[in-house]
Amino acid sequence: MKPARVLVVEDEPAIAELLAVNLKHQGWLPVLAPDGEAAQRAMAEALPDLILLDWMLPGHSGLVWARRWRAEARTASIPILMLTARGDEVDKVAGLDAGADDYITKPFSPQELLARIRAVMRRRAPSAAADSVAVGELSLDGATHRVRWKGETLKLGPTEFKLLSYLMHHPERVHSRASLLDRVWGDQVFIEERTVDVHVKRLRESLGEAGAMIETVRGVGYRFAALG
Repeated sequence: MKPARVLVVEDEPAIAELLAVNLKHQGWLPVLAPDGEAAQRAMAEALPDLILLDWMLPGHSGLVWARRWRAEARTASIPILMLTARGDEVDKVAGLDAGADDYITKPFSPQELLARIRAVMRRRAPSAAADSVAVGELSLDGATHRVRWKGETLKLGPTEFKLLSYLMHHPERVHSRASLLDRVWGDQVFIEERTVDVHVKRLRESLGEAGAMIETVRGVGYRFAALG
């Protein structure tokens, strides 16, 4: 099996090299890019399995690049793990809103970084949502990783896809944030409950009209129900 290709977008050479060494020790293939433009060129040659994206980059910030890659069909489903020195909640939420699947605050230990990478990659795996399901005019195909609403294909990131799959397979139930963390994010112990709200918000936006099927149960969590 081919080693996982990890694109490291980091402008500090010492940090980039440290990341590369740790990735290689895990059997992964690191590809280094000092800025977003270099990352674009690297992805034109071969798409990575995951992007490690620094927030502060020369030229456009990591937030700008995350939004751009999420908006492009070719790169929309690539998991993004954002590296940031900003530890405030508002900054973490901004990174998630921009399209990141997870974030890690500098300084971080190699063990924590590798655990987050493994968790994000597991969430991307096709086995995470292999079954197809339909509720009303909304359908999800786990085999092709496609979501359709009234016959139109919608674009979802990997975490939003798995979140929607779980909700659609368990409709009409109220799911707490803690239970969604356990079922969708698995053993990723670093994720905070606030992250669930951010991904639900992104999922609703991606679903458009069908986003109304995800109901907020105040003080408890979320419920998925057919419209009408």
